[in-house]
Amino acid sequence: MNPDAKRLYDDLLSNYNKLVRPVLNNTDPLTVRIKLKLSQLIDINLKNQIMTTNLWVEQYWYDYKLTWNPDEYGGVEGLHVPSEHVWRPDIVLYNNADGNFEVTLATKAMLHYSGRVEWKPPAIYKSSCEIDVEFFPFDEQTCVMKFGSWTYDGFQPSIYFNEG
Repeated sequence: MNPDAKRLYDDLLSNYNKLVRPVLNNTDPLTVRIKLKLSQLIDINLKNQIMTTNLWVEQYWYDYKLTWNPDEYGGVEGLHVPSEHVWRPDIVLYNNADGNFEVTLATKAMLHYSGRVEWKPPAIYKSSCEIDVEFFPFDEQTCVMKFGSWTYDGFQPSIYFNEG
C-alpha cells in the first residue's frame, strides 16, 4: 500500500464505527442499490422445489463518513478495504431453502472519494421455487428470489434493484 493510501485508510477508519448505519439523522433512509449477476445455475431440484444458484450480489450505497479530498491524499480517488471494516447492509435472501442467509465470501469493498461504497460478494443460494413441468420439455419457469434487510424495517435501508 502506498503511503498516501495508508494515511487515507488510517484517517478514514481510525474512529469509524462499522455498527452505526451511515446517516446523519437516525430517521433518514439509506439507499442501497443491488444488482444480481448470475454466475451459474447449479441445480434445479424438482422433487424438493429448490433452485441452487451462484450469484454476484453487487451492492452500492453512500457513506458520508467515508469521503475525502483526493488532492490531500496524493490523488488517491479509490481505496480497497476489507468489507468487514466498514458498515455493510445486512441483505439476505428471505426465501432461502437451506437456512444459509448470507453471502459466501466477504470480499473487499471499494471506497470512492465521493463516499460511494461498492461491495460485490459472491453467494450460493438455495431458494424455494415453484416448479411446474406440466408442459415439459416446453415449460418455462419463473423463480422469485426475495431479498431484504435482516434487521432494519423497509425504510432503513431503502433497497432498489438495478436491471442488468
